[in-house]
Amino acid sequence: MADRIDLKVGFACNNHCHFCVQGDKRLKWGAKPVAELRQVLEEGRPAADGLVFTGGEPTLRRDLPDLIAYARELGYKTIQIQSNGRMFAHKGYCKLVIERGANEFSPALHGHLAALHDYLVAAPGAWSQTVQGIRNLKSLGQYVLTNSVITKSNFRHLPELARLLTALGVDQFQFAFVHPTGTAGKEFSAVVPRMAMAAPYLMQALRLGQGAGRRVTTEAVPYCILPGYEDCVVEKYIPRTAVFDAECIIADYTKYRHEEGKAKGPDCRHCKFDVDCEGPWREYPERFGWEEFRPVHRAAAAKKARSAAR
Repeated sequence: MADRIDLKVGFACNNHCHFCVQGDKRLKWGAKPVAELRQVLEEGRPAADGLVFTGGEPTLRRDLPDLIAYARELGYKTIQIQSNGRMFAHKGYCKLVIERGANEFSPALHGHLAALHDYLVAAPGAWSQTVQGIRNLKSLGQYVLTNSVITKSNFRHLPELARLLTALGVDQFQFAFVHPTGTAGKEFSAVVPRMAMAAPYLMQALRLGQGAGRRVTTEAVPYCILPGYEDCVVEKYIPRTAVFDAECIIADYTKYRHEEGKAKGPDCRHCKFDVDCEGPWREYPERFGWEEFRPVHRAAAAKKARSAAR
């Protein structure tokens, strides 16, 4: 049984991200019926304490506040809204969903400047709304954990993004390597960077976040790419999660990542992190191969950690 429910309430979205993993689901699937969503909430509660409302863009549903209230009534302890953050620019909306029971917010910010973020999400004005949304949530005393997708356009600017997120008072921020499926798969060459090229900028961003006392994490970045920052790999902290997607239910998202989503290379079994590391999204080595991913031995790991700390 899952400890957390990831509930996709629909696939409509007011962004059109070049890296969107959901692809054209917005064209195929409408908003899920409220009765179906309430049933999922009811059946999931006996095992799960945590709940994530996501999509698509969940805040486009007018009944989201009512769904949040129902989840709180059922006894979910952590109720997160995973969002592009634009609706949070309206402080009244923030107050409404907080009053109904939302107590964790995960807006997505992908660039330190409006021009970069708005290009990536193909929505002029989105950056200003998301930044204002973060400010509103923090002014209301909420826990904010942001997600930023690492792409070919923004990887060199991850340190500047880390500085912005720190200045905004974000409690936690995560850098997730682009998953090359959906729209990102169709635009692979334009959006997917080489991981080895992105790594120095990523580690600098992590270092800046740690220095500011923030919790910083990465997703879909193997341990061998992050010498000295292995504790930032988020996969080992993700609770057992059931994902209620459009056409299927992934009962165990960890199992899915291990068996279908991620891949391990021919030399990974020699790495000291082999047991814990899930490897990259499988589409990445299918295109680029395994040359970047080299097994880490204990002596080498200690040396790299010392070097990264300098």
